[in-house]
Amino acid sequence: MKNILIIEDEEKVVQVIKAYLEKSGYNVYVALNGLTGIEIFKENKLDLIILDLMLPDINGEDICKVIRETSEVYIFMLTAKGSLEEKIEGLNIGADEYLVKPFSPRELTARVNALFRRFNNVNASILSYDSGKLVINTEERSVKVKGITIMLTPNEFDILYTLAINKGRVLTRDQLIQKIFGLDFEGYDRTVDVHIKNLRKKIEEDSKNPRYVITVVKIGYKFGCDN
Repeated sequence: MKNILIIEDEEKVVQVIKAYLEKSGYNVYVALNGLTGIEIFKENKLDLIILDLMLPDINGEDICKVIRETSEVYIFMLTAKGSLEEKIEGLNIGADEYLVKPFSPRELTARVNALFRRFNNVNASILSYDSGKLVINTEERSVKVKGITIMLTPNEFDILYTLAINKGRVLTRDQLIQKIFGLDFEGYDRTVDVHIKNLRKKIEEDSKNPRYVITVVKIGYKFGCDN
């Protein structure tokens, strides 16, 4: 059973989301403020955190930063902040998805279900590139660069994995979105750019001159390293 934490101060919203998720078979923890949410995060193994940004004690952006210091758990932001700049900022600090209020609890549950189906569909194997300098373990969903484990968010991992298994092919942003997020993705195509920028900072020796994740101007991205 997957463990989900909801950090949200509106009790009615929490009750509705919790009911929908539990009906779909998830174990749901609830925190009505940020400090409680952080404590639950530290004490439990979580598969997903649904995080409101506007909380009474700590803002959600700071909570996201704290979580990202030690965990790659999937973070789904819920917020009334809906501008493009605010979405990009959320992705930059470690969010994986962004849903603007008001939203449908049915849509949220569908996205959660799609997320876990995506995780379960990755074949178990170890992919090694660049004479072993880059290793992708798809069973553990982990990545090592020069023997050091690199903490990637789920979306960063899926983008790297998708590019790697399509080595030699250029994938457009739309193709990456379809392969990773699915046809019903309601975000925007620049989401991929933000995740790739963050991914490069973590795995590339020089993020401005990447070796692994290569930009193909006006088309998309490709994996640029041989085995």
